[in-house]
Amino acid sequence: MNVIIANEQQNQLNNLDVDVIKSVTGQYDATEIVEMFKSFFYSKMILDVTAIKKHEDIKSYEIIAKGLDPDKIVFLLPEGTRLCTPNFLSHLIAVGIYNFTTNISGIKYLLKKSNTLQDVEHIKRMANIQTSNETGAAVADISSPTDQSKKFNIVLGVRNVTDHAGATTFVYMLKKELAINFGAENVMAMEIDKSDFQLFNDKNMISIKQNEIQSALKKYSNVNIILVDLNSYSDDSFCEDVYYLIEPSTVKLNRLVRKNRQVFQTLTDRKVVLNKSMLLNNDVLDFENEAGIKVFYNMPPLDERKRNAVINDFLSRLGVFRKNSNNQGSSGISANKIFGLFRK
Repeated sequence: MNVIIANEQQNQLNNLDVDVIKSVTGQYDATEIVEMFKSFFYSKMILDVTAIKKHEDIKSYEIIAKGLDPDKIVFLLPEGTRLCTPNFLSHLIAVGIYNFTTNISGIKYLLKKSNTLQDVEHIKRMANIQTSNETGAAVADISSPTDQSKKFNIVLGVRNVTDHAGATTFVYMLKKELAINFGAENVMAMEIDKSDFQLFNDKNMISIKQNEIQSALKKYSNVNIILVDLNSYSDDSFCEDVYYLIEPSTVKLNRLVRKNRQVFQTLTDRKVVLNKSMLLNNDVLDFENEAGIKVFYNMPPLDERKRNAVINDFLSRLGVFRKNSNNQGSSGISANKIFGLFRK
């Protein structure tokens, strides 16, 4: 059974169809909330943060995170406020709060599947971007390609888990979009022990052997982003992050499990991307429950000859991408892209 603490967003919470054992309304000090529920048994708490006195003060959240189990609390934030900015959210993450949303759909999702640090770490990157843009300080995550004082180099790996899950084309689409935003000279793609990239006729997509990896990384150390199709090469320690592609068709999944019945156990702490996926939100939740893993992103089938908005959304989630829009602030970060909680 769940408990609800509501205030200004009570009308929104009235539309939440969940079992409730206790509901309170009003404003309370963070210490009052802790005292009220520290000895009370409940499955999950839905906390309208406007019910917290001084809810714009991170110290209030520190008190709650220390006094109660933050993994059992879903924080409902008022949309469009400073609480929904990367900077404030990164402070919530720092005190151990990972489950936050601005709507009923988000609450329902988080009641079924709590977030981990891995699910929200991209927000910390966004906060670094925002700080960099506001102060002009150099950061390691992202920079303007024309500003050499902010030069950075990150290596992102992609690996097929199911056979022919689409890593080659996936890398190509990421590279193409990043090149548009950073400049072609600032993005490089490599594939190891294959020559499929030659078919794209792109000089910034190269094929290398295993023994050429370190020399290639050194040669292109001035490039902002290097994408690597790892193929069967097992050592990915040179990558900052690796994304594991699964095509979630029945045939592909059954074939995968027949080859290795323990395969999903090896993906427990990995960033899994469902690629060429026709699954809807509820289907993804079912897949996560059956496989015992967390899905980082649900990527639908795409036409690689066109620009795809979902690729932009994926890159925003990585925290290495800035989108240009009239609805965005000086940081270049859309508030709608901060919450990477839901599967597209």
